[in-house]
Amino acid sequence: MRRSLITLFLLGWAATAGAQPRNPATQEAEPPVGLRSNRTTFSPVMDALPARGAATDAQLEALARLPLESIWGALGDYRVNYVRGFTSTQPGQRIAGRALTMRFLPPRPDLVAAVDTLAAEGDWDRRYYARAAEEARPGDVVVAELGGADGHTLFGAMGALGIKLRGVRGVIIDGGSRDLMELQDGTFADFPVFARFFDVHTTSWLGVEWNAPVRIGQVTVLPGDVVVADDSGALFFPGDLAQSVLDAASARDALEAYERELLRSQMHRFRDVYPLSPALRERYETQRR
Repeated sequence: MRRSLITLFLLGWAATAGAQPRNPATQEAEPPVGLRSNRTTFSPVMDALPARGAATDAQLEALARLPLESIWGALGDYRVNYVRGFTSTQPGQRIAGRALTMRFLPPRPDLVAAVDTLAAEGDWDRRYYARAAEEARPGDVVVAELGGADGHTLFGAMGALGIKLRGVRGVIIDGGSRDLMELQDGTFADFPVFARFFDVHTTSWLGVEWNAPVRIGQVTVLPGDVVVADDSGALFFPGDLAQSVLDAASARDALEAYERELLRSQMHRFRDVYPLSPALRERYETQRR
């Protein structure tokens, strides 16, 4: 639906491009009417990508049960999309969901005025955590670019509660959060927040891009990416890969379970078990058939 609306906007724009007024600040044609108040930030990069499938709820539940190492091992070229260095409000919990991305910048007067204008035109709350508390979908994971360890805070416990009640599975912040003690209590037992730091300051940075590509640490996260995270870090990859990753990771887990069983039997040398020698590998493959 989003791509269809954007396509209509752009077709209308192209048809009248010769008559479009120029913006003296950028020397570019003005955007077509309605594009800038579109509820998802328009990104030419996202529009140029081929159609992207979304992971199903069943696939996400299965991914949440697999070790992060097994998923990483099945990601091929997307192994680079791993970020560590977060502190979780719910240690020991793993989450898997679809990325709802947002990007923030430090405030300045002209940017504040521009964001206020867009928020009024699009009828959304300029506080992006408040937008998420109204617009996020069940199964989402909020992924916020907020300047890393030197950045700013996304929200506090009230914003987190509003987002949680939308069915969001957790939050990853390349930046900070308030209210650590509250986010650790029972109300948020199944809603981990992964952040670079926790701080008492209220949020003041401005949301400038909603559901557009963002940078988290040294990796790029695209809207709708599968997010899997636990205390060791977070992985991000296209939803199209969910089933192939599940199949490969599950196969690897089954193999490692067999290797542990052989080790515990103490009937084989370690070097023959890990990795399996050709003879033991043949026995394993025979048992699987």
